[in-house]
Amino acid sequence: MDNKTILVGVNDVFFYTKLRDALKPHGYTLEKARTHGEVADKAVALHPAAVVLNLNDEGLDTFKALEALKGDARSKSIPVLAFANHEEVDNWKRAQQLGVTKIVSRNEFSSRTLQLVQEVMQTGRAHSA
Repeated sequence: MDNKTILVGVNDVFFYTKLRDALKPHGYTLEKARTHGEVADKAVALHPAAVVLNLNDEGLDTFKALEALKGDARSKSIPVLAFANHEEVDNWKRAQQLGVTKIVSRNEFSSRTLQLVQEVMQTGRAHSA
């Protein structure tokens, strides 16, 4: 059975709802994490198919979450999809340096949620194969 658990690091109810509405009908299970520590702990405990992070989430500290995910052998192979405001070039670069699998603008994330999650899951499988 394919793992269809997606760990969502997000405090923004709008984006969580958008993810849920895009993924649940396709059999995905969403697990919410509200802090960088929760992201790291749940990633190790659940080994989700992918992690979705909102780089603009002030309450989460996404960069600490990414450092924790990519710095732990038990979770570093989990693909990470991140989204941010497209004008925040420094955040995009920093996320890429920390090992994010794919980063997109908020608009692209909103319009292609399901496809983007499936893309990073494919990427993750290819890397771990």
